[in-house]
Amino acid sequence: MVVLCVAAATTFWVLNALNKDNYSTIVDYPVQWEYDQKNFIPVKSLPNSIQIEISGNGWDLLRKYFNIGGSPYLIQLNSPAEKKYLLTADLKRSLGEFITPTQLQNVLGDTIHYQIDRIVTKTLRPVLDTLGYSLDKNIALAGKVNFIPDQLEITGPSSVLEAFDGKYPVALNATKINSDYSGKVPLTVDESLVKLIQLKQKEIQVSFSVLTYLEGNKRLKIRKVNFPNTVSLTNEELVPVLSYLIEEANLPQLKDLKFEAILDYRKRNRADSTLQLEVNPNPNFLKEVRISPPQIKLKYE
Repeated sequence: MVVLCVAAATTFWVLNALNKDNYSTIVDYPVQWEYDQKNFIPVKSLPNSIQIEISGNGWDLLRKYFNIGGSPYLIQLNSPAEKKYLLTADLKRSLGEFITPTQLQNVLGDTIHYQIDRIVTKTLRPVLDTLGYSLDKNIALAGKVNFIPDQLEITGPSSVLEAFDGKYPVALNATKINSDYSGKVPLTVDESLVKLIQLKQKEIQVSFSVLTYLEGNKRLKIRKVNFPNTVSLTNEELVPVLSYLIEEANLPQLKDLKFEAILDYRKRNRADSTLQLEVNPNPNFLKEVRISPPQIKLKYE
């Protein structure tokens, strides 16, 4: 019986309190955006509410706080791509009239940020996504990659399309390619952009040739340049080894070349008394040229 009396008294007190005026509170008031959705699109999700401080009758505040039976406040954008923010001061008058009989005391925050872009269509050039495939050991692309079609039509927000810089990455989803490639590849859209952009083409024909490089190595004779008489090598018996990759078709050019390791004293590292070895000659048909060891320690008398 006592519990019922307390509950009844509490209920009476709450109801009586809610009938009074001059309460104030902060609420997240729902908003709805209106703009030309046929020609414009939000790049990021638009805010669905704004925080406002309101005052008034307890019942009215309760309804506003829990959004009971209320309509969202309409924010109309006539030129949505011209700006990326709204000043809340510009909304106070119409928002205050909209939420009557509740009184608007303040809008928290001075700006509402958004990004809405014009929807445009661009033509992009397909390129291989370097993360979407891999070549086998000692394999390299020979010449250019061929695409059919050689242009892709894409539609979406202007700023997003500009970020592609005129190129659209094509992922082969193939690893350790070791022979000439030809096949149809589905065109995919990054998960973060699926709701923003649309590709007209669904697949693309990709083809390219590859080169197979052979591994080679040669023992080199060291030739000292600009060495004073008081400087020598810590290991005068050292024989550096040149390693490289070469296309089979270029093997005949290699026969007439005499390689040597050049040590130019003027290029020494004064901090640690070391000197880098340089291969001579270094023809452009050799790939991944390396000398072991890459440097030698100097000895001073």
